[in-house]
Amino acid sequence: MMRKKSVSASKASLVLFLCQMISALEVPLDSKLLEELSQPPTITQQSPKDYIVDPRENIVIQCEAKGKPPPSFSWTRNGTHFDIDKDAQVTMKPNSGTLVINIMNGGKAEAYEGVYQCTARNERGAAISNNIVIRPSRSPLWTKEKLEPNQVREGDSLVLHCRPPVGLPPPIIFWMDNAFQRLPQSERVSQGLNGDLYFSNVQPEDTREDYICYARFNHTQTIQQKQPISVKVFSMDSLNDTIAANLSDTDIYGAKPVTERQPVLLTPTGSTSTKVELRGNVLLLECIAAGLPTPVIRWIKEGGELPANRTFFENFKKTLKIIDVSEADSGNYKCIARNILGSAHHVISVTVKAAPYWITAPRNLVLSPGEDGTLICRANGNPKPNISWLANGVPIAIAPEDPSRKVDGDTIIFSHVQERSSAVYQCNASNEYGYLLANAFVNVLAEPPRILTSANKLYQVISDSPALLDCAYFGSPKPEIEWFKGVKGSILRGNEYIFHDNGTLEIPVAQKDSTGTYTCVARNELGKIQNEVQLEVKDPTMIIKQPEYKVVQRYGQVSFECIIKHDSTLLPTVIWLKDNDELPDDERFLVGKDNLTIMNVTDRDDGTYTCIVNTTLDSVSASAVLTVVARPNPPFDLELTGQLERSVELSWIPGDENNSPITNFVIEYEDGLHEPGVWHYQTEVPGTQTTVQLKLSPYVNYSFRVIAVNEIGRSQPSEPSEQYLTKSASPDENPSNVQGIGSEPDNLVITWESLKGFQSNGPGLQYKVSWRQKDVDDEWTSVIVANVSKYIVSGTPTFVPYEIKVQALNDLGYAPEPSEVIGHSGEDLPMVAPGNVQVHVVNSTLAKVHWDPVPLKTVRGHLQGYKVYYWKVQSLSRRSRRHVEKKILTFRGNKTFGMLPGLEPYSSYKLNVRVVNGKGEGPASPDKVFKTPEGVPSSPSFLKITNPTLDSLTLEWGSPTHPNGVLTSYILKFQPINNTHELGPLVEIRIPANESSLILKNLNYSTRYKFYFNAQTSVGSGSQITEEAVTIMDEGKMAMASRQVDIATQGWFIGLMCAVALLILILLIVCFIRRNKGGKYPVKEKEDAHADPEIQPMKEDDGTFGEYSDAEDHKPLKKGSRTPSDRTVKKEDSDDSLVDYGEGVNGQFNEDGSFIGQYSGKKEKEPAEGNESSEAPSPVNAMNSFV
Repeated sequence: MMRKKSVSASKASLVLFLCQMISALEVPLDSKLLEELSQPPTITQQSPKDYIVDPRENIVIQCEAKGKPPPSFSWTRNGTHFDIDKDAQVTMKPNSGTLVINIMNGGKAEAYEGVYQCTARNERGAAISNNIVIRPSRSPLWTKEKLEPNQVREGDSLVLHCRPPVGLPPPIIFWMDNAFQRLPQSERVSQGLNGDLYFSNVQPEDTREDYICYARFNHTQTIQQKQPISVKVFSMDSLNDTIAANLSDTDIYGAKPVTERQPVLLTPTGSTSTKVELRGNVLLLECIAAGLPTPVIRWIKEGGELPANRTFFENFKKTLKIIDVSEADSGNYKCIARNILGSAHHVISVTVKAAPYWITAPRNLVLSPGEDGTLICRANGNPKPNISWLANGVPIAIAPEDPSRKVDGDTIIFSHVQERSSAVYQCNASNEYGYLLANAFVNVLAEPPRILTSANKLYQVISDSPALLDCAYFGSPKPEIEWFKGVKGSILRGNEYIFHDNGTLEIPVAQKDSTGTYTCVARNELGKIQNEVQLEVKDPTMIIKQPEYKVVQRYGQVSFECIIKHDSTLLPTVIWLKDNDELPDDERFLVGKDNLTIMNVTDRDDGTYTCIVNTTLDSVSASAVLTVVARPNPPFDLELTGQLERSVELSWIPGDENNSPITNFVIEYEDGLHEPGVWHYQTEVPGTQTTVQLKLSPYVNYSFRVIAVNEIGRSQPSEPSEQYLTKSASPDENPSNVQGIGSEPDNLVITWESLKGFQSNGPGLQYKVSWRQKDVDDEWTSVIVANVSKYIVSGTPTFVPYEIKVQALNDLGYAPEPSEVIGHSGEDLPMVAPGNVQVHVVNSTLAKVHWDPVPLKTVRGHLQGYKVYYWKVQSLSRRSRRHVEKKILTFRGNKTFGMLPGLEPYSSYKLNVRVVNGKGEGPASPDKVFKTPEGVPSSPSFLKITNPTLDSLTLEWGSPTHPNGVLTSYILKFQPINNTHELGPLVEIRIPANESSLILKNLNYSTRYKFYFNAQTSVGSGSQITEEAVTIMDEGKMAMASRQVDIATQGWFIGLMCAVALLILILLIVCFIRRNKGGKYPVKEKEDAHADPEIQPMKEDDGTFGEYSDAEDHKPLKKGSRTPSDRTVKKEDSDDSLVDYGEGVNGQFNEDGSFIGQYSGKKEKEPAEGNESSEAPSPVNAMNSFV
């Protein structure tokens, strides 16, 4: 790989020539090498061949050349030596061949006109410049001439000639008036290529006296002005008036009116012409025609097409312009001028000639002694150019002989060159249209190898990418190059390496193990040299989390991630772009370490965002698109078409959907006549539809608006459409929801929902209300009422059916005949009570009541059901009265029985039954008394164990709060519990019902006992209550223990007891948690295992509800637990359906009257539970109290 070095200006040109060498030996662009190598001279800068100079300024003729050693310069003028030392006005710049001719200090530019040529020479040859023709520019004045006014008839053609003076270079022509304003040009009036101003036909407005032609000479920056030209156009009317004033009445006079004329070409003249143009120039062809109306110009190429991309039309198509012409553009071009009267045409035969142009220009040769080479000079042109050779500026035929050189036409062949063969050769290709001159040197060098790449240069590349290690070299003959890896490595060969001709070693896919030192060796017959370079292979930069496509709502927030991974020795820079341009200068854009966040997103933020990560060695990027969505813009341009009495077509233009497709349009209307300012829903259509046929109602002043809907939401409503008032008509529909319900026993209240404003269909909306008694041969009674929604009919019989109808009408007529509905006049309270009330007691808590239905005529209203009132009179076990609290059960429909749940056992109740209608309740039936049988009692209210001794305990208890019958006895069961919580044998004692305490004797000392205690009636045992207690320790043994060593005072014992206490505390907490979760612990499991086998739940008997207890109540209770004192009977199963049970006051019924609610009767307030018993002061009881 070649390294670019900055070089001085004196070496830059030499570099250009060295780059043109075609032999195997090339000179690298190395400034130090270039300074040391000998080079023949080469012209690097010269003035143009045709050099027009400003006669007022100094003439500078450039000639710069480079070579080693630096060349000397000389000039010829008009073919002879130009001795600049003899002309004081001429100097040559130091170290240059550029001439400066001093004109500003008295010199005359005309004196230095001529053909100049520069020669640059050093010991290795001579180079020459082109022939430079020096001519001073000229801007002569217009010759004075007397210009006659141009008088022309309207419609005739006219040409105003400019005829500018001949200048060098030719001037630029333009036409202006006295105010220096350009004259307007058109298809009718235009300027030709020769500068003349052409009028296809003149008009009266063309009359003026200041048509001025200007010529601008760019070299001298001067503008020359022609004398103003006057043009006067005579119209036909004015010309006739003039003739009439000068002729008698008998003379025949009168100018012809303006007549139209077919086209005639003003330029070029004739039917054909020729044009020669040089290859590469711009071809300009012109046709300007006269005629009225103004002709239109068209161009064609006979037998071909006008060249595409190079053809242009100018000057209102009057000029055909073809750029960069070639021989293929030769041919006949026809211009056709046409108007409505005819056409004219002209054919221009174009021939494209060519000055000489290069096919192969000669290139510099750098050869080693003994090598061969060629100089080739090939050129083309029309006609074909002549090729001639010069050596060091002298025709080769008379140049010094060189045995290694042979001329063969356009080629010079060199064989076995020597250092004396160095020279500069010139190739001249010329024909009648010009010439080409090219210098090419032959430089024969003998140099030992040199390596130009810096020593120990460090190369860094990315893994899996190519690595190019430079070994720029030079030597003559051309050295051979070899590469080694490592200090003692072997020569590199194989397909994994590429060896370039310029010495560069390429590793196509560099890996981590490619890192190391590489040595380049260059050798030829004159010597050998080597150089080392270093290669480091880096990990590639990667974007491991690329930004992703985002859709965000307007004014929201969005973030793009760009998380990178890179080589630790490289410093990455992250750049964010929007649409391949810099991010907007906006504080809403927040660039973080790994992300880009855009706050308060707007529509302008829509686009593609690119994350670019750059290091000194690589660059990666990833892009994502941000789509900003929002509610659509409102539709606009609402238009009503096809207006009919009952329909109209509405169309609109959708607003911008804001990147979220419109799903549907909602059409709303406003009734400006009845509800101005209130918008109602009309209909909606799919988002692809922009017209809709709308159904209309009469007598409505419609305005419409449209709302667009997309996934984001609804747009703002559009601007309202124009208003459209529909004609009035009779109503199309009658009121809805017509009902007839009496509010009093002697009236009928007829109600309906009034028509809305737009349903009235016209002014004067009223209602015709009609009624008659059903199943009675009566005529309809009718009344017309105003726009109300209720009418009351008075004096009706109580609760009789009526046929009712309500019809709408307005000033234009009636609505269609309405349908009839059935209503009833007002209700009254029922007249009689249900009879034959019977009660069947099912069990101690449930009874079934029966009654006979009342006659429907006595109900005097809609039968809603029956209500059963019942209440407890007294408890049969206590004979005490308390506040009576009645309970009510309602049974819907025409039922004749029901169930009374939740009764208290062994109690006296009363009940009565009443019929219910919409007005209220009828009279009550006579009170019916019934009693409930005994049940099992609740648990004793408390159990206390006191006065513990060595072998006895005292038990005290309270009677059950709810005995539910006559108590027959108490059952006490107890059993010991040993230290391992195992239960001993169970002992049972029956106690008379009138006892409230008991002393248990003959117990074991220091023993824990568990007690189970419950009451009994004739029905069975009630719920039990449990307690635990401990007898005290034997004092004699305690005294004996006291005589032993008091270990309680020992430190180790105290520490052990503290640890045990802490462990017990932890176990208690765990047990408490498990207990709350429903788990069992060992004591409870053992209690369950020794449960009283005699305690069994009661079973149902003969299909009636039996008394029962929860199964858990029959297991030994946990220590310290209490059972509820109120053991009421719960229903487990029954043959009766739920519909047999009544509902509370707030209960609900199905339409068929069936019960769907829950029992909600009021219950008497029960006394508080019995007191809990106290326990013996034992450690276990203390623990239970803690839990």
